[in-house]
Amino acid sequence: MTVEEFEDFYAQKVASLTGQLYVMLGDLQEAQDVVQEAFVKGWTRRRQLDRDGHPEAWIRTVAWRLAVSRWRGRRRMADAWRRRGAPPAHVDAPGPEQVVLVDALRELPARQRRTLTLHYLCDLTVEQTAHEAGLSVNTVKTHLARGRVALAHRLHDSHIEEEDPVV
Repeated sequence: MTVEEFEDFYAQKVASLTGQLYVMLGDLQEAQDVVQEAFVKGWTRRRQLDRDGHPEAWIRTVAWRLAVSRWRGRRRMADAWRRRGAPPAHVDAPGPEQVVLVDALRELPARQRRTLTLHYLCDLTVEQTAHEAGLSVNTVKTHLARGRVALAHRLHDSHIEEEDPVV
């Protein structure tokens, strides 16, 4: 198939294939996802599809196999959760301190935020942080120092704004 032939094939068959997979799977979103992924796989094999003479059957089969693969993955994940134990029934909402901290972290540049997270929350050394982030040790130290200053400023300001004025 040429590019134009594949595009025509896609335009003519995507709706019917999605409908067929929807009936097979019972989930429209899942059907759309697997049909789309099957067409992507078909794009790379469009010359072979033409030789087979049954490109619609090939796309349908690939989409079905993708759906089955997803089911198996979900089942393995559910089995892993069962073996591990049920997830907690209730998780407490973050406290005001965590919300303020996350908001302050969001205002930092992405590299500073990642460096601070790796060092302070993941408890990595400066050297480990540098290795994982792909930065030099001195760059990590700079990000940590600048990030601490920026956070101190942001957290200090928000703390002052929350306090009630003394009357």
